[in-house]
Amino acid sequence: MAARLGLRFAALGYLALLLILPVGLVFWRTFEHGLGPVWDAATTPEALHALWLTVIIAAVAVPANTVFGVVCALVIVRGRFGGRAFLNAIVDLPFALSPVVVGLALFLVYARTGWLGGWLVANGIAVIFAVPGMILATIFVSLPFVVREVVPVLREIGTDQEEAAWTLGASPLTAFRRVTLPAIRWGITYGVVLTTARAIGEFGAVSIVSGNIAGRTQTLTLHVQDRFQAFDLTGAYTASVELALLALLTLLVMTLLRKEGPRGDSDSPGDEALR
Repeated sequence: MAARLGLRFAALGYLALLLILPVGLVFWRTFEHGLGPVWDAATTPEALHALWLTVIIAAVAVPANTVFGVVCALVIVRGRFGGRAFLNAIVDLPFALSPVVVGLALFLVYARTGWLGGWLVANGIAVIFAVPGMILATIFVSLPFVVREVVPVLREIGTDQEEAAWTLGASPLTAFRRVTLPAIRWGITYGVVLTTARAIGEFGAVSIVSGNIAGRTQTLTLHVQDRFQAFDLTGAYTASVELALLALLTLLVMTLLRKEGPRGDSDSPGDEALR
């Protein structure tokens, strides 16, 4: 009993030192002088643009990675071709690469002097130091999450229900929409939550390709750095709290979804398969 309590206190103390204390200190520093300075810092044009740009990038990157993740998971699990193992390994590349390396790679491809940069400039398309490059960087670093959540679910449910639907005359698209999709919806949901959290908090790759121009190509994470380097601690703390609140909201959504779980609705055949 004493050993169990010791392990619990050690784990809680470790989490407190690494997570709770630093984040709590940021909140305290933010609000120690009241709500007025916080409101002023959060409503500057640069801060509002950074928040809005962060939301826009996530709104593009998350659906793109959701569609890709589901299709890629189907190919990995259901496909029968020689390069399947290679594809499965490549999906995990963003986990292995530093985001800074990702940003540099995008720069080498899409910058004015890059492989595709000349053609893009000639056609009036701005990627590097513009929002499209920031979206590409965010998509890259958050790409694996939906795939890695959906693949185990697809392997678990097998193909029996899909084959039964085909036997009854359903087209592949109908079988996917009415059988496969309901069965994997919780895996997709968890993947979307993780992708959203990663997209909102991305810094390294975006900092390379954005140019960090206040009011133009500055997300919330870059805004934190910019305000800190300008010795505007209130602005840095306020933007940090906004990011923390977005992260906590994402965590709350995931917690609620886990409580509901795939057993929350027994109407779809996919849930029966998950059981």
